[in-house]
Amino acid sequence: MEPSVEELMPRLLPVDDCDLAEDFDPTVPPRTPQEYLKRVQIEAARCPDVVVAQIDPRKLRKKQTVNISISGCQPAPEGYSPTLKWQQQQVANFSAVRQSLNKRRNHWRSQHLDSNVTMPKSEDEEGWKKFCLGEKVYSEIDALSDNENLGIDYIKVGFPPLLSIVSRMNQATVTSVLEYLISWFGEKKFTPELGRWLYALLACLEKPLLPEAHSLIRQLARRCSEVRVLEENKNEEQISALNLIICLVSRYFDQRDLADEPS
Repeated sequence: MEPSVEELMPRLLPVDDCDLAEDFDPTVPPRTPQEYLKRVQIEAARCPDVVVAQIDPRKLRKKQTVNISISGCQPAPEGYSPTLKWQQQQVANFSAVRQSLNKRRNHWRSQHLDSNVTMPKSEDEEGWKKFCLGEKVYSEIDALSDNENLGIDYIKVGFPPLLSIVSRMNQATVTSVLEYLISWFGEKKFTPELGRWLYALLACLEKPLLPEAHSLIRQLARRCSEVRVLEENKNEEQISALNLIICLVSRYFDQRDLADEPS
């Protein structure tokens, strides 16, 4: 028999001593209230003091901690700060795009994808980077093969964010792909392929923002401001694209502390 219950833990509720039958068996269902209370006491006495949970680390999502920085964007280079009117127009255009996408999402989702389009699984980071950017940009290949004149090879140049593609992406996938591309952009240069996908993913992002998405788009705006300052040749088209992303994050998604001051 186990040590007395009183030695292992004190009584919290008064329970009178009771006479149990000689054939009392704690492994069978109790027949009386007294047997039930005795069984509870025995089971409590057998519980270990410390219990360690067995957790499969493979089932945990990486980067679960959400860090939200309060630092703002770096100012635009002199002469490249967008006007307030331009920013307001971009927000209006973006809002119209989102409304159209939401209205016709079911229609585009029902459209058949071309046989060469295979969307990666949500957790396939490398697959999505290659899918969106193409092997040429992702692998930083300077030239395409001689077969490029036979037609567009989307494996090499990346698939554009077609409505039939982005309409099939749920919010978890949208957020994941956004995270993958922002991670890539953190160490690489800005490209038209990246810009098109960032715009499309922002258009698919639902409001109100989840904390993870909130952190991601702020990170994106700050990175755009860094690249904008470091742009050596001051490519007007590229700076305009970076201005656009900062504008949408700050003024459409209400991150006003990141907004460019009107020129």
